[in-house]
Amino acid sequence: MKKFFQNIRNKVTGAAVSAKLAIENKNAEGYIDTGVKIIIGVVIGGVILAGLYTLFNSTVIPTLTTKIGEMFNYSGT
Repeated sequence: MKKFFQNIRNKVTGAAVSAKLAIENKNAEGYIDTGVKIIIGVVIGGVILAGLYTLFNSTVIPTLTTKIGEMFNYSGT
C-alpha cells in the first residue's frame, strides 16, 4: 500500500513539474502570431481562388464551349 501511495505521489509531482515548466516557458507562440498566420493563409487562398476563377472564365470555359459546339455542328464531310 505504501508503494501505491508513493507511486501516486510521484505521478502528481511529475504532473506539477510539467505544468510549472509549461507555464514558465517563454518560447510559446502567442495569439497574435497565430492570428496573423491564419489571415495570411486566408488571403493567399483567396488570391489563388480568384486567379483560378479568372482563368476558367476567360480561357477554359469559352474554349470548352467552342469545342462542344464544333462537335455537335459536325457536317460529316
